[in-house]
Amino acid sequence: MKEYSKQNKKAWEYDAYAFWIRTSGTPAERAERDMENPERMLRRYAGYFDQYQGIKVANICGSCGKKAVPLALLGADVTVFDISEANRKYAMEVAEAAHVRIGYEVCDILEIDREKYGNTFDVVFMEGGILHYFHDPDEFMRMMNSLLKAGGKMICSDFHPFTKIKDILKFETPSMSYFSTEVFEGEMAHARFYDEKIRSRMPKCSYRKYTISEIINAIIRNGFCLKQFDEHPSWEDDRLPGEFTAVAIKQQSVE
Repeated sequence: MKEYSKQNKKAWEYDAYAFWIRTSGTPAERAERDMENPERMLRRYAGYFDQYQGIKVANICGSCGKKAVPLALLGADVTVFDISEANRKYAMEVAEAAHVRIGYEVCDILEIDREKYGNTFDVVFMEGGILHYFHDPDEFMRMMNSLLKAGGKMICSDFHPFTKIKDILKFETPSMSYFSTEVFEGEMAHARFYDEKIRSRMPKCSYRKYTISEIINAIIRNGFCLKQFDEHPSWEDDRLPGEFTAVAIKQQSVE
């Protein structure tokens, strides 16, 4: 495991299970909301799936299962890949309470077992802001390509690169030059929800933020045909871009 991945793992396992209980409810409470209307729980991402029933989905950095469980309720065969054991505990308890099965592999995303999972999935899906946890976008996209069957789809939704120059989403993150290639330490996403005493001793994450062209070119260079690139407004200020979704189809395997 890369050193920066070890650092990020430590941050994402800090009080994570208790955090999900506080913010999302008990696993039974979360499961009840998921079962009530699973497609609504997918929000805008529902529009990027052609179908649910019977497809195999790799949910990359799927965290507490907030999208994996709804997908499973809709009939998908979902495997979450995430670095946090605490996230796994909560997700699996939600799935059990919702009476569905999900797979969950706790691992460094860049070290997913390709002997087991290579050329396996119809869809690889990620959302909620994950690209900044990886320092080489080409390495990341090669792994995504390797997990998909030929003709499989990648749905990559993430924070808009404009968040490099302005805290558009109010995450209390530092701003920098849009073209910066700096790797930097910063608070993990949930730190702002803790009081200052706890917040000051929480483990930091290692980040690298990208431009739009870096993301698009990494997709194109690594065996994908980019089919769609949508920009979504910030939930804080709808005049500004807050997120994007890239949809790409696997054209070839990349070593």
